[in-house]
Amino acid sequence: MKPGETGWRRLVHATGYSMAGLKAAWKNEAAFRQESVMTLVLLPAGLWLGNGGGERAVLVGSLMLVLVIEVINSSLEAVVDRVGAEHHPLAGMAKDMGSAAVFLALLNVVLVWGLIIWDRLISSHVVIVGE
Repeated sequence: MKPGETGWRRLVHATGYSMAGLKAAWKNEAAFRQESVMTLVLLPAGLWLGNGGGERAVLVGSLMLVLVIEVINSSLEAVVDRVGAEHHPLAGMAKDMGSAAVFLALLNVVLVWGLIIWDRLISSHVVIVGE
């Protein structure tokens, strides 16, 4: 983008750069492809399973968060790799922390989906003795 670019022109250019980033992630990152397929498979289930807009937003949002974190992690790894091929403890730490962020986002999917599935499909059939 040219400095000082504003309005629709800026928006169009920014969208183009975003699409280029998504294309690069799809082409170069197996994890991004796997998580994209997971999102496409689970998206209809999330829309069906959610009870109202709020739950649907949380279910779908948890999936989108994984993709966001994966793109950030991949960009961090690319920058670290660009800086140098030799191993440095800080480079390793940066990559490990990026990986941990993706792991936490995936754990969030498991927890969010698990709690809502429990509420929807299982808890209504559980009988608590004494009630």
